[in-house]
Amino acid sequence: MIRSSNIPYQSTRHSKHLLSYHFIWCPKYRRNILDDPAIIEMVRASIIQNLESMGCTLIALEIMPDHVHLSLSAPPRFSPAYLAGKIKGTSGSAIAAAHPSFRKQKIWSRSYFVATTGTVSTETIRQYIESQWKRIK
Repeated sequence: MIRSSNIPYQSTRHSKHLLSYHFIWCPKYRRNILDDPAIIEMVRASIIQNLESMGCTLIALEIMPDHVHLSLSAPPRFSPAYLAGKIKGTSGSAIAAAHPSFRKQKIWSRSYFVATTGTVSTETIRQYIESQWKRIK
């Protein structure tokens, strides 16, 4: 579990903001690709690197056997749809580049869940994501 809580307001030249999102997505056809520790680490590293390059802050990340939970804070210039597409696209490309058997297939489902975390504290979302393993055991 990677996390960063108590995120302060962030600033750009023209804005002061705190936009936090909770994303969930799964592999296409719910394939069991997230059972491999090498793929899990590849997805984790790709997401972290992508968030850093976009100037986003990682709040929590958990990769479950059949889906991914991600909580992040992003600048206002990025829409949730753009964030989901960019994160899923780069992590899917990393998997396809490392595993030739996945090159002809779509890695992630086109669908995803996103919610703003304005009505729920970031800490509550973080605890929910951390508790996912307890729910399936």
